[in-house]
Amino acid sequence: FGHIELARAVYHIGFIIKVKKILECVCVNCGKLKVDTRDQELMKILDRVQPKYRMKYVWAHCKTIMSCEEDEPIEEEGGEEYSSSRRVAGHGGCGHRQPLIRKEAMKLHLVYKRLNEDEGGAGEAGEGRGGKTKKGDGPNMPDKKELSAQECYHILQKIPLKDLELLGLSAEYARPDWMILTVLPVPPGAVRPSVSTPGKGQSHDDLTYKLSEILKANQAVARHIDEGTASHVTDEFVALLQ
Repeated sequence: FGHIELARAVYHIGFIIKVKKILECVCVNCGKLKVDTRDQELMKILDRVQPKYRMKYVWAHCKTIMSCEEDEPIEEEGGEEYSSSRRVAGHGGCGHRQPLIRKEAMKLHLVYKRLNEDEGGAGEAGEGRGGKTKKGDGPNMPDKKELSAQECYHILQKIPLKDLELLGLSAEYARPDWMILTVLPVPPGAVRPSVSTPGKGQSHDDLTYKLSEILKANQAVARHIDEGTASHVTDEFVALLQ
């Protein structure tokens, strides 16, 4: 088998829904699990559910959390509430505001609730469980932003190994960033399947023509990146490659 190294990553049609669910479990800024590893509900899931079924339950718990949970501050002096047994480091979340993930065809979008909905504690997106305004709030925060496959690939690469295990994934056999296409396998001509069209018989070159179109689109993307073409022009060719 040969391969085509893609100039920009693209979504795999067979894994895009799984990728969406993983993104709803982790922080889009730091890549860590949105919920603290000391969360009681999460601990129940880890105790009762086998790893191969864990993703479903962790996703159901994390998808409604709209901020990456930070570690609680530890006081130097205190009573029993701050005893040494309670001074356990959390998962190290960044506190960043989290968007909703929406899928449209072969695209993923990050959707943030409007800031005026968050003011006064009315919205969930700008606040954590403690009611504090979270990092990432500001007048420049877009309401809706397309998440490119390249950006998604970098987010999935940030997920720590221990969080992969919590999600029921494997760093050795099932890394989530492998679900994004960066290299496209190319089968040799002898094993490329033919395409049957009613009334026209079989065509043996359809896959070859399609691979040729992919190769041309990939070369166009690489050329525009090297030439420093405006991003919106490059994005048009990336969409064609997708």
